[in-house]
Amino acid sequence: MELSEADLRACCASRRWVAAVAGHRDLDALRAASRRALDELEWADVEEALAAHPRIGDRVGGGAREAGWSRGEQSGMDGAATGLRDALVEGNRAYEERFGHVFLIRASGRSALEMLADLRRRLGNDAETERQVVRRELAEIVDLRLAKLAEEGA
Repeated sequence: MELSEADLRACCASRRWVAAVAGHRDLDALRAASRRALDELEWADVEEALAAHPRIGDRVGGGAREAGWSRGEQSGMDGAATGLRDALVEGNRAYEERFGHVFLIRASGRSALEMLADLRRRLGNDAETERQVVRRELAEIVDLRLAKLAEEGA
């Protein structure tokens, strides 16, 4: 599996992560390198990755690989009632005010209601606990995206 920097950045926008995993061609080795690199990222590197993620409920336009993945990952929002969407908008706003970055959750396989419940629960976290949760969610998202790259034969 030959991966370009653009392929890797679609999985995780942290330049430090991309540099750490570049050159791995086997999916298992790439996943292992990814886990190590994510564990070692400074918080600023995590924030760089977060900046590339849309808010839950925002529909990303465009034909880029990452935009398409994001739309698919957030398919649990499809058909969500207006009240639920409004609650997510308010929750996103409260979360960003509290923690200073986008609410990150592995949306794949989760309904809008599940994501809202998790957002509300996480608003009660202290900053350090929330950073740990964000790192876990980011690792799950990156791992899913690496698997998608492998499926696509990138």
